[in-house]
Amino acid sequence: MTKRAKDSEAKDISMADIFGDGGLLAKRHQTFEFRRGQLEMAEIVEEAFAKHQHALIEAGTGTGKTLAYLLPAIRSGRRVVISTATKSLQEQLYHKDIPFLQKHFAPDLKVALMKGRNNFLCRHKVHLMAGQPVLKGIDEVDWFAQIRDWEKLTETGDRAELNFLPDDADLWHRLDARSDTCTGQKCDEFQNCFITSMHQRAQDADVIIVNHHLFFADLAIRQDDFGAILPEYSAVIFDEAHEIEDVASDYFGRGVSSYKFDELSRDAEQTLKLLSIDAPTLRKAITRMRERSHSFFEFFGSREGRHPFEPAERATFVEQHREPYEDFTTALKRVEAEMAALPAKPEEIVGLARRTMEARRELTFLLESDEKNYVYWFERRGRGVFLAATPIDVSTILREKLFDQFDTAVLTSATLAVAGHFDYLKHRLGLDMVRERVLPQEFDFREQAILYIPERLPDVRDASFPARAAEEIVELLEITEGRAFCLFTSYVQMRDAFERVKSKVDFPLLLQGTAPRSVLLDRFKTTPNAVLFATASFWQGVDVPGAQLSCVIIDRLPFAVPSDPIVAARVRALKEDGRDAFAEYQVPEAVLALKQGFGRLIRSRSDRGVLAILDNRIRRMRYGRIFFESLPDYTTTGDLADVERFMQNS
Repeated sequence: MTKRAKDSEAKDISMADIFGDGGLLAKRHQTFEFRRGQLEMAEIVEEAFAKHQHALIEAGTGTGKTLAYLLPAIRSGRRVVISTATKSLQEQLYHKDIPFLQKHFAPDLKVALMKGRNNFLCRHKVHLMAGQPVLKGIDEVDWFAQIRDWEKLTETGDRAELNFLPDDADLWHRLDARSDTCTGQKCDEFQNCFITSMHQRAQDADVIIVNHHLFFADLAIRQDDFGAILPEYSAVIFDEAHEIEDVASDYFGRGVSSYKFDELSRDAEQTLKLLSIDAPTLRKAITRMRERSHSFFEFFGSREGRHPFEPAERATFVEQHREPYEDFTTALKRVEAEMAALPAKPEEIVGLARRTMEARRELTFLLESDEKNYVYWFERRGRGVFLAATPIDVSTILREKLFDQFDTAVLTSATLAVAGHFDYLKHRLGLDMVRERVLPQEFDFREQAILYIPERLPDVRDASFPARAAEEIVELLEITEGRAFCLFTSYVQMRDAFERVKSKVDFPLLLQGTAPRSVLLDRFKTTPNAVLFATASFWQGVDVPGAQLSCVIIDRLPFAVPSDPIVAARVRALKEDGRDAFAEYQVPEAVLALKQGFGRLIRSRSDRGVLAILDNRIRRMRYGRIFFESLPDYTTTGDLADVERFMQNS
C-alpha cells in the first residue's frame, strides 16, 4: 500500500489479494461477493496507473466498478480526479464508498467533493439580504429564516443539506455563490466562504470527486488561461464515460440565452437595492435592456425544439431584424456606460458591468461569426430562447487538452462498446493509444430477461404505427401488471402514446413534464403498479431495483433526429470526409442509447423482467445485427404468449 494505507499491509499486496474469493474485501465487507470482472477491472486500472496509460473499460451493472477503480487510484499515490455523470453518484462515492475504504484500507486518505458554485450558499448575500425588504411572500420569509440559521451551523454550505427548500425555489438563485455575482478575494467573507473552503479541501486532497460538467468547465477555462477550478492533478477516472462527448461539446462551445439577460437584469436590480445605490438613470437603462431583450428574442418564433442557424440564415435574420437587434445591443452598451459612470463602484457593480459586456460580445459572436468549426443553432424551450455554437468535432480538442496532457485517463461505463469493440468511441473522443476491455456480464440475462420484438406491428414510419403500438403497450402492461417504463425518442410520441393508453388501463400513469424528474422517480418507486411515460432523461442514470420495475418498453430504435443541427452537421462532416455517416455515427449512437435504455431493467441478480422494442426494423434491416451483437444474450421472442409465460414464472 502507499503511505496513505494501513502500515500493517504491504504495498505488494495484489489486487487478487483484495478482490479475490476470500480476499481482504470479503473479510471486511459484509455483503461482498467475488466477481471475476471486478478483479479484472481493478488489475487493468492498477496497470494503467503504473504504466501511465489510458484505459477503456465497459463494465456492466453488477460488476462493482466503483471499488474496482477507487482502490487502484488510492494505491497509486497520485492525486486523482474522479469525474461522475451526476451529483447523486458523487454523493454515493463520497458518503458511502470512500468512508468504507478509509475505515478498512486508507485511514489517512484525504478526499474532497467539488460541485458547481451554484450548489453553495453565499454568506455575503445572506448578510446583505437580512433585514432588507426583498423577500417575496410568506414562504420566502420562512425559507430565508431557516437558511440564515443553517448558515451559522453548516460546514459545507451545500444546498443538498436543505431538505425543506423546493428544487425550483427562486430564493436560492438569489443566494447562491455562482461566479457571476462573486467578488472573489475582495469580498469581506472570502476567508469564511464555502467556495474558498471547498478549494482548500481540494488542494489538500488525494482524491477529488467532481462531475463531468465541473470537470469540463475547468478544462475549458484552462484552455483560455483564465485560471482553473480544480487543483493540479495527474490522472482522471471518468465514470459513466459515455456522456463526456456531449458534455465536452457544451463547454467547448459558445452560448447565450434569453434567460441570461433576464438573470442579468434581476441581479442588477437586486444589487442596487441591497447596496442602497440611488441610480435612477441606471435603473431605467436596466429596464430598457430587459424590454429590448424580450422584444428581440420574440423574433425567434414560438416553435419548440432545436433549429439550425447557419451563417446564411443568421445574416438574413440580422438583416430582417436589424433595428431591434441594434436597439438591444445599444441598450446593453447603455447599461455598461451607466455602471461605468457611477461615482463609487462596489465590486458587485464592476462584476455586473463585466457580465453585461461578455453577454453582448457572446450575442454578437453567435449572430455574426463565421468560424467553420462550429455548428450554429437556436432552441425554443418553453419561454426561453437559447443561441449556441457547438464544435462539430471535439476529438481534436480532447486529444490536445485532455489525453495528451494527462498520462492516465480511465474511462468506464456499462455502455461504451459497439459490437464488442471501442472504435466508435475512440474516434469520437480522440483516443489513440489505450488499453481496451469489455468485461464479462455479471448477470444471467437469458434467465433474467426476455426481449420481445413484436413481428405483427407495422414499420414505425407507417401511419398506423402509433395506434398499433399503443395497443401493444396496453397488452404488455396487463401482463406485467404495470411496473413499467415506457421510453420514447420524442416528446410528441410520448404524449401521443400516453393519451392513447391512459383510458385503456387502470394502472397509475406518470408523465414526464408534469413534475420534476426526481419527484416522478420517487412516485414511481413508491406507487404500486405505476407506469412512467418518459423520454431521454430517463434512458440513463435511473436505478429502480426489484419488482417495482419489471418492464421497459421502447417505441423506436433511438436514432438521433437527423434534422437536429448538431447531428446534421456531424453527418455532413463525415460525408465530406468520404465516410459512411450512417454506419460510423448514427448506428453506433443509437446502439449505445438502446443499451442505456435497456440497462434500466436488470440491476441485481434477483431482478427479472421484460424488455420490449416495438420497432421491428431491428430484425428486418441489415444494421439490426449490430444492435444484437452489442446487447447481452437475452432470450428473444416475437410471441406475446412467451412473454406471458415468462412473467408467470417470475
